[in-house]
Amino acid sequence: MHSSGRHEIRGTACSDHDLVVFLQGVGIADPEAVLDDPQSVEWRGVPAHEFSVV
Repeated sequence: MHSSGRHEIRGTACSDHDLVVFLQGVGIADPEAVLDDPQSVEWRGVPAHEFSVV
């Protein structure tokens, strides 16, 4: 997330549900609407919505 001009990692999601919870926690009113917005969510290592055990 970006806050006060800084980039912060607030957690690692292991499912879309985890990501929705994180986004709700930072005040996103409709988190499901931003899951595919690259300005809001950066998917790393795997395509969007694909989670794996590392």
